[in-house]
Amino acid sequence: MSTTARRPAAAPAPARAGARQWAALVVLMLPVLLVSVDNTVLSFALPEISTALRPSAAAQLWIVDAYSLVLAGLLVAMGSLGDRFGRRRLLLIGATGFATVSVFAAFAPSAEALITARAVLGFFGAMIMPATLSLLRSTFTDRDQRRLAIAVWASGFAAGSALGPIVGGVLLEHFAWGSIFLIAVPVLVPLLIAAPILLVESRDPEPGPFDLVSVLLSLAAMAPVVAAIKLLATHGPGWDVLVLAVVGGASGWLFVRRQLRRPRPLLDVRLFTNSVFAGSVLVNLLAVTSLVGFLFFTTQHLQLVVGLRPLPAALTLLPGLAVMIVAGLVVVPIVRHVRPRTIVAVGLAAAGVAYATVWISGADASVATFVIAFALVGLGVGSAETISNDLIIAAVPADRAGAASAVSETAYEVGAVLGTAVLGSMLTAIYRGTLVVPEGVPAEAGAAARETLGGAVSATEGLPASAAASLLDAATHAFDAGLVATAAVGAGIMLLAVLVALTTLRRASADD
Repeated sequence: MSTTARRPAAAPAPARAGARQWAALVVLMLPVLLVSVDNTVLSFALPEISTALRPSAAAQLWIVDAYSLVLAGLLVAMGSLGDRFGRRRLLLIGATGFATVSVFAAFAPSAEALITARAVLGFFGAMIMPATLSLLRSTFTDRDQRRLAIAVWASGFAAGSALGPIVGGVLLEHFAWGSIFLIAVPVLVPLLIAAPILLVESRDPEPGPFDLVSVLLSLAAMAPVVAAIKLLATHGPGWDVLVLAVVGGASGWLFVRRQLRRPRPLLDVRLFTNSVFAGSVLVNLLAVTSLVGFLFFTTQHLQLVVGLRPLPAALTLLPGLAVMIVAGLVVVPIVRHVRPRTIVAVGLAAAGVAYATVWISGADASVATFVIAFALVGLGVGSAETISNDLIIAAVPADRAGAASAVSETAYEVGAVLGTAVLGSMLTAIYRGTLVVPEGVPAEAGAAARETLGGAVSATEGLPASAAASLLDAATHAFDAGLVATAAVGAGIMLLAVLVALTTLRRASADD
């Protein structure tokens, strides 16, 4: 009597998502777009806010920075909280708080109140973002479907930053500055209604104890470093920058040591020994640096040099926004046949070509040049963000998805800071160093012109026609000099990003 050895049963294929899961994706995109838009929507509203609330120069800086400082500092902690206490629960708490505080921000009676509201928005925004990406992991178990869902998420996240100025331009054309905050209410109310119906709760089945010390160390590591970058960009090197950098670096070192010693760390820092994970995080950061840095000088050039109003200037970004969304979706079928590192490298190279185009065109760059260049940036960021986020999520166990998602979004926020800090500070420094105030311009107007190009435009009001024309001409030439040098550095950063992708993503494949 013969016997036949039994083969082990094959693992069941992951269940494919149906209509309910895709509807859940639509719901999850609402807070993603909102939090991303909130990063850049404020830029066009600052002049009206300055007129209404009359903040000091330092207060105006904090109105912009308070949101990103708190958001970046708490993302890892909130991702871990979602893993432990429920990602859907954290999403609903964050959305409720974000909508409520947005109403307060819209009617803030003073600069100090608005700064406080922006900081609290960062707190609730940090609850939202890790939850959305980690919920996608649990909702879409089929790899191909999950990659498409992450492509939609990444495209929406990246496109939201480009959409922010467009939304701001449209709203400010018709409404007061507070309207840019009130958009949170109609966006988040549908989420609060539909999320309990469509989203299934997920969490780490064996959560470790809540580690408050690690949470505080993560905040002490991230927030001072981000603040140091901001201060360096606006005021140059100083003791305050050095102290913040040392505090952040020391806190980061203590955070890493603590994570390595704990059996259930807040963030498994050993993940960074995986070259694909570490490379994908760095690619994520550099791609967003490219996007935000390009937006920083493009919006100023179109408004202050070309002379477009906020809405027409914002609308010139639409083609690039469309390319960004399409690129993020199109790479999903392509990655089945082309290695991820090739797609990422080609995309980042396209962004580098965009910077090089502006660099070469220089002062002669037309509106069409910026439209084409931003479309290339959109191509690069859209494809790179989709692939890098997919690789980050695929590299970790499902029960640590929230913490991994937080790392991805922290890279996004740091990239947004670097885009304005590194490229923006260089542009500002060259502008100030190059500007020669013409003779006959009053000292007060000259001092205002030396601060920013916007200050120069404002300073021309009330001057004699000849003096105003001379000052404006000198300021635009100085700005163009800074723009050319900044674009050259941007092209160099993208070349570095291409090398990072080719080096670190060699082992990445479509089946990871």
